[in-house]
Amino acid sequence: MRPAILFPLFAEIRTLSGVGPKLEKLIAKVAGPRLADLVFDLPVGVVDRSYRPKLAAAEAGRIATVEVTVLEHKPNRVKAQPYKVLVSDETSLMELVFFRAHADYLSGLLPVGAKRVLSGKIERFKDRLQMAHPDYVVAPDEAARFPLHEPVYGLTEGLTPRPMAKAVRNALDKVPPMPEWQDAAFLKQRAWADFNAALETAHNPVHDSDLEPTKPARQRLAYDELLANQLALRLIRAHMRETKGRPIAGTGQLKARAIAALPFVLTDPQLQALAEIEQDMASDKRMLRLLQGDVGSGKTIVALLAMLRCVEAGMQAALMAPTELLVRQHLASLEPYAAAAGVRLACLTGREKGAGRTETLARLAAGEIDILVGTHALFSEDVTFNDLGLAVVDEQHRFGVHQRMQLQSKGRPADVLVMTATPIPRTLALTAYGDMEVSRITGRPPGRGAVETRVMKADRMDELIAHLRLALDAGARAYWVCPLVEESEKIDLAAAEDRAVMLRQALGLKVGLMHGKMKAADRDGAMTAFKAGATQLLVATTVIEVGVDVPEATIMVVEHAERFGLAQLHQLRGRVGRGSGKSSCILLWHEPLGETAKARLKTMRETDDGFVIAEEDLRLRGPGEMLGKRQSGLEEFRLADPVAHSDLLAIAHDDANLVLTRDPDLKSPRGQALRVLLYLFGRDEAVRYLRTG
Repeated sequence: MRPAILFPLFAEIRTLSGVGPKLEKLIAKVAGPRLADLVFDLPVGVVDRSYRPKLAAAEAGRIATVEVTVLEHKPNRVKAQPYKVLVSDETSLMELVFFRAHADYLSGLLPVGAKRVLSGKIERFKDRLQMAHPDYVVAPDEAARFPLHEPVYGLTEGLTPRPMAKAVRNALDKVPPMPEWQDAAFLKQRAWADFNAALETAHNPVHDSDLEPTKPARQRLAYDELLANQLALRLIRAHMRETKGRPIAGTGQLKARAIAALPFVLTDPQLQALAEIEQDMASDKRMLRLLQGDVGSGKTIVALLAMLRCVEAGMQAALMAPTELLVRQHLASLEPYAAAAGVRLACLTGREKGAGRTETLARLAAGEIDILVGTHALFSEDVTFNDLGLAVVDEQHRFGVHQRMQLQSKGRPADVLVMTATPIPRTLALTAYGDMEVSRITGRPPGRGAVETRVMKADRMDELIAHLRLALDAGARAYWVCPLVEESEKIDLAAAEDRAVMLRQALGLKVGLMHGKMKAADRDGAMTAFKAGATQLLVATTVIEVGVDVPEATIMVVEHAERFGLAQLHQLRGRVGRGSGKSSCILLWHEPLGETAKARLKTMRETDDGFVIAEEDLRLRGPGEMLGKRQSGLEEFRLADPVAHSDLLAIAHDDANLVLTRDPDLKSPRGQALRVLLYLFGRDEAVRYLRTG
């Protein structure tokens, strides 16, 4: 049960005075549907109205507060023209400009001969000072009515600053005095105020510097959110481990057969990762491990060997991937080694229907399938394993904590191994995978060559196409990735289709096309044709970013490379260089090229180490965009920035461990306050794992 103290904050924003249905919709779009969302929507700017010059000395372009006398009204004779009011102080004249004005209203607001205090942006037009639509117009004795410093909040189309600021202020007035959930000595050491005071300070900036994440009020609030995050992850982890696991002891026979069938020797980092996984599996605690490895580092083989240990122990294993394309690919790459080991492999995706699906499910329940490879379809209620011992999840950032738990509920306490080819910086790994142990496979597997990366301006496209024609005539295979247009998938699609037509004409070859809007079967068909060499060039959107494996492809062209994040560029480059042929990646860029984009392209040219690239991507783009919002399993923080607050994240990690070691059920006075903190930040699921009391 959510504590009663938080009830006011979880009321909907329509309960605030002055917020009707239309305004509610707009505010919810920016901040969220509840008062707590408004309270956590910190200012992004500040309007300083303390500049009070005489008109003659007023600087154009600044917000100024001035006292003037109203001289004359100049109504607009033509509707399209503005209504003007001439005002002055003892030093100079100024025109007030109003568009779509009502003369009666303005006559009452600015009577001729009256003194008024105005606040707004002063501009210079044709040698005369102007102020368009002053923010405030009041009589001198009412000047104290408007604030000297106003917070500025993020807006959306149709939402203006005044109602947004008023809604936030009204929400802040509803925040009850909170219990102190932080350690008193730590607060004193940091000289941080309590939660309520920090919230007030953060929402009332005076200078632009008050918006910086390093300010004490913002640090205090960020730490509250980071601590809630770390506590929740620790509680979920403790819950997962509470249900005892089973030691999985293999004979090593199936593993030996599969290794003997490999066309290469396992690298030291692969063997090290496998040893860590097997050590976890041998323990009676449940394994919950993240296997991080760069594109093509051999994670799947390591996972297969872990699954074979499971089969040796008389249990089943499951491998789940985010797309049907990846599932089919895993199936194709695992089949020869599964056959060499004598292991029964099967596949389950949304495409399997009718009698075929029924038969697969029956064999799975009867224990006649050793390893099942599938998509989200593995979550379906009708999927029952005979004895699931290990669940492997590929491309982790598409699956959050909830899915990890859902998958584990498919059998007796199964071990979970999660694989990601997107190297995740340590700071983010802590926020997203604080509930997991981490193994890393570093380096490149044997036989993998480096990919030569070139950065080229788009006006050299003809030159590029001429080189491409020579390479394709010599039998090469190439990808051409079309620009990412965040605003519209339709534009994405049109760009890909137009480019395919252009390249078909320019090269006189069959050109394949693949994008996210195609039916799965058509997408698979385009990929199969490319794999088989029936088409030598595949034009695609970023649908090919994850996991697609065509060893014969040696050229990757990324158009409008300046629009892509580093992690994405790195993933795309990883689609080539998977065979023995010399590979290259050409990053085509268009003007204008911003500083961040320039830094990204430079990084791509200088390194192919995914972990270095991930740290740089985090530095350049911040955590919110790190893996792309649509597919990110990472926490979306409201008050914390894991980059700017990375030192606080490490402290929160240790603090959460210490708290739960001393007070695992959060029953102490601080523990009870921490329960409130967890609910405040929406970590209800974690609280459910606490024993009541």
